[in-house]
Amino acid sequence: MFKRNKKMIMLLITVMVMSIWLAACGAKPAENGAAGENDTTTETETQTEAPTERTLTDAMGHEVTIPANPERVIASYLEDHLVTLGVKPAAQWSINNGSGLQDYLQNDLNGIPGIASDLPFEAMASFSPDLIIMGSESTVEGEKYEQYNKIAPTYVLGDEVNKDWRQALLKIGELLNKSDVAQKALDDYDAKAKEIKEKVTAVTGGTKSAAALWLFNNKFYVVSNNVSSGEVMYNELGLAEPNVVKEASAKATGNWSEISLEKIAEMDADYLFLVNSDKGAGSEALKDAVWQSIPAVKTGNVFEFESTSSWLYSGVQANTQILQDIQSSIVK
Repeated sequence: MFKRNKKMIMLLITVMVMSIWLAACGAKPAENGAAGENDTTTETETQTEAPTERTLTDAMGHEVTIPANPERVIASYLEDHLVTLGVKPAAQWSINNGSGLQDYLQNDLNGIPGIASDLPFEAMASFSPDLIIMGSESTVEGEKYEQYNKIAPTYVLGDEVNKDWRQALLKIGELLNKSDVAQKALDDYDAKAKEIKEKVTAVTGGTKSAAALWLFNNKFYVVSNNVSSGEVMYNELGLAEPNVVKEASAKATGNWSEISLEKIAEMDADYLFLVNSDKGAGSEALKDAVWQSIPAVKTGNVFEFESTSSWLYSGVQANTQILQDIQSSIVK
């Protein structure tokens, strides 16, 4: 009897010990399980909603059904924005049978086929786009919009948005579900511009003037004060704007306005940034006595760039390169 009771007591003790041991072992999985649930909740809370097909109204009042994840986008002459957003287009803007591309973007767009700037319907269809983005209303005038829209959903930014590269980037970011990428790109650009402005101002004292000129077919053109390199020089970097540039900008019908050598000499800018499309063809205008008499020419403060540079364009990519060009020219 005693032996049997002893065995029962030993069995009970063993069961109790095993229960305590299992409870202790089970605590960690329970804790881990709780943590796992919290991790899952956090992940769910931070996870963005999957993109869905949307219907948006463009500048011309068209209700455009935007694919959930556009993969073959054509946005001719808007490629600067696509590159900024990390998007490779199905085809890129070109002239001269595909040989003339936006060279400053080719590190990112190398190998992307060109499409003629007038966007022929057959050529457009051959690239099987799933979204077409147009900059200006004039590109779809008449019955063109219906033709393009048969090929793929076609969204027109409109001139008001298209002329403001920041707004154009944000709108394209919205269309491609990349609004956050677009905003970050703008924030990073503004920070870069501020950094370079401080370096340039340290050299110029904030009083030096500048102008950007374009030499093409032996004629000079000056950039307007609120677009492209004009915006970078005067708005971003705070370089002084000559009165001649102000006058030309007030009358401008485009980004660049023709200007005489005499007017260039009259502006007496401290720095001249010259986009030379005549390089290799003689650049005869640069041999003219009036050009040679300009103070900036005499002092060696003319900084020349190839026609393939970004100085004729606008956007995060173009403007960043212009900022860097100005910094490397002025800040020694």
